[in-house]
Amino acid sequence: MKNLHFSAKLFTRRLVLLALLGTSWAAQAQTRVLINPGDQGEQSRFAVYNVWKGAVEQALRKAAPGSTPAAVLSTDATADLQTTRSRIHEVYVAPAHVVGSAVRYGYVPVLGLDRSVQAVLVAPAEGAITSLAQAQGKRLGLPMQDSVVTYLLRGEINALNTTIKRHFGPLFQTRYQDALLPCLQLRRCDVVAVERAVFDRWVAAGEKLRVIMETHTAPGLSVAVREDSKVNADAFRAALIESLVASAVLNDGSNAVALKGDDFNYVSTLGYFTPRSLGGAQVVDAAAVAQMLQRGARYIDTRTDAEFKAGHVPGAKLVPYVEKSAKDADYEATLDQFDTAQLGTDRGVELIFACNGAECWKSYKASQAALKAGFTKVHWFRGGFPEWRAAGQKIATGG
Repeated sequence: MKNLHFSAKLFTRRLVLLALLGTSWAAQAQTRVLINPGDQGEQSRFAVYNVWKGAVEQALRKAAPGSTPAAVLSTDATADLQTTRSRIHEVYVAPAHVVGSAVRYGYVPVLGLDRSVQAVLVAPAEGAITSLAQAQGKRLGLPMQDSVVTYLLRGEINALNTTIKRHFGPLFQTRYQDALLPCLQLRRCDVVAVERAVFDRWVAAGEKLRVIMETHTAPGLSVAVREDSKVNADAFRAALIESLVASAVLNDGSNAVALKGDDFNYVSTLGYFTPRSLGGAQVVDAAAVAQMLQRGARYIDTRTDAEFKAGHVPGAKLVPYVEKSAKDADYEATLDQFDTAQLGTDRGVELIFACNGAECWKSYKASQAALKAGFTKVHWFRGGFPEWRAAGQKIATGG
């Protein structure tokens, strides 16, 4: 009995010790922070990282007492985009395309700098190139593929139903935007893509250049926190502003501003959404679709059987598009499966192709397949079933 009593006491002590250790480990829980300074020069990149690292760590100690900030430097936005999907980090300090992706996958914007980013396509002022169309087949200079400039340009080119590879000729890429000016000066590049601020600086220095295309603007370097994080976004924002004011981050005249998810709508959809047009097909909206159905047009739903049964346009025919190719205008159609035989033999019938909205590529690709099969009246309902439902139109369910 005595030995049993001793064993019970020892067991209890061990439980208490484990509980205390668990509390200690919890108190030392790390808050993983990724900081990508963006398109900075090598020395500037590390300087910007160190200043943001200090400001973020100081703010986290106030906003999440007991946590241990663990910041890492990133110079690869392409890899960062992948980590937003896996939600590895609790906090991101990064360019707009990384934070925009984070917002799509469950992060809350906290704040950013008030200097927005805009990509511009630049050509010599005395040259013959004055538009994107005239730049077709020309030599293009770009920052590396993970740059926010390249991301914005590629997204806008894709939205025009083409690609950088298809529209331009030889491609010259460099990590730093300022290296693209000699590319123009030495006639190795016919056009280059840089930030508007870089272009303005070049012109102010006396360079004879002009903008032949520009994207919409996106937020500058921004901060986001994972929604399920132990870090309270509001408390972190207030503490971070204090830290930034006390640091060198705002010494360049920029200001910290609060940001919302809507501020990233533009940048977060580029590269994900389908092009805005489709050669050979007519893009239609919900109102036009309703009128076309009344006159006998056929609605082809390219979604899955389960999606179709959950809700579809009355009278629609389900012809699933089995998609394995990339969601890109240069997709490889041979990787996919779509039975055009189910569209009928009348090549002059009006066909409407749709799926789950502008972000869904199945109806875009099905429309292409129909055109290649010889159908002459192809209509692409880019907004698809979500737009139909939002318009208050009737919905059918089941098979």
